[in-house]
Amino acid sequence: MLKLKINPHLLECGTDEAGRGCLAGPVTAAAVILPYNFKHPFLNDSKQLSEKKRLELKAIIEREAICFKVVHVMMDEIDKINILNASILGMHRAIEGLSCAPEFIAIDGNRFKPFGKIPFECVVKGDGKFLHIAAASILAKTYRDEYMTALHYDFPNYNWKQNKGYPTKEHREAIRNHGATSFHRKSFKLL
Repeated sequence: MLKLKINPHLLECGTDEAGRGCLAGPVTAAAVILPYNFKHPFLNDSKQLSEKKRLELKAIIEREAICFKVVHVMMDEIDKINILNASILGMHRAIEGLSCAPEFIAIDGNRFKPFGKIPFECVVKGDGKFLHIAAASILAKTYRDEYMTALHYDFPNYNWKQNKGYPTKEHREAIRNHGATSFHRKSFKLL
């Protein structure tokens, strides 16, 4: 079972992003503050869960969280400031959008920039260690997947409902045959 958070007595948010390695679409970040008594038996890193389980958990997190926020950082910004900076910017925007200010920030991964004066800690593989980071990973992943699935119907050649913009063999083949769309990240090696 994952731990609830790093500091048991602080209002602490977990934050994570989805879509860093994609060739197309936004990078999506989420921040979540869970209640002090929150527990869930199968809440875990979104990559360890089926799509069905992620969607079940999304509804539970949205219903039970003290507050949460999900934001997309679009391709033009990613191309301008690079994917790492775009990921951190997304997490900052998600934290900023929370309806209650956290006293501490727990980040999945090993890179972050200070957010105001709020103390923070980076946790490598944090989405498999802490419930609030896992919750953020699930919201980021499910919102991004919904975005890419909706885009798929405008650009069916790229099969985004299946690959979600990740660099699959099929996705690269579609770029080779049909060219890049306005939703592809121009700063990434597409072929």
